Amino acid sequence: MKSKFSVTIWAAVAAVLLPLASMSQVAKPSGKADSADTAETPTKYEVFLGYGYTSLNQVPGSRYGLMGVTVSGTRDWGKYFGVTVDAGSYGHATNTGNPGDPTVNMFLAGPVIHANIYGKTSVLVHALLGGAHTSGENATPSVSFAGGLGLGMEYSLNRRFAIRAYGDDIFSSFAVAEGTSSTNSGLSPHRRGNSRASVGVVYRF
Repeated sequence: MKSKFSVTIWAAVAAVLLPLASMSQVAKPSGKADSADTAETPTKYEVFLGYGYTSLNQVPGSRYGLMGVTVSGTRDWGKYFGVTVDAGSYGHATNTGNPGDPTVNMFLAGPVIHANIYGKTSVLVHALLGGAHTSGENATPSVSFAGGLGLGMEYSLNRRFAIRAYGDDIFSSFAVAEGTSSTNSGLSPHRRGNSRASVGVVYRF
């Protein structure tokens, strides 16, 4: 009698627990699906557009640097590493006093390492190589091999937008004589470094 009673009790308990277990198994995958649906897909690309500045050490007699625009695009691989393409066009002197009407254009590319340091603030380091062109001063060569290292900081406004400021030293090799009418006859290019800086907006996608 006791054994039949025990069997009846366990059967009743099983009848209650099995539906609850099946419900929990159904609800659990549903919860995972919800979290997966709401998870944000990591961004892999970013573009930067900002105000740019470069010094003008390759042009003798220049007292002021040039202002312009800097734009770049970056493809990220993982959390810390990316490859960036950087272009700048600078043609407006910060003040009067420079000889001639020089302009500088740069096209550079290279690896970038970035990491979060606190809250929404991150740092980045890049190494860039490419070419630089100085016009308006009869510079030789027309396009010089150029490259350098840079360091920057970034503050994220949200997942898509950020404010970035960075600076670097870009080395190139030009020959430019005093004045604007020289053909640079007999002059050999010399390496010069130009400090460069930019501040602007980043968009990620």
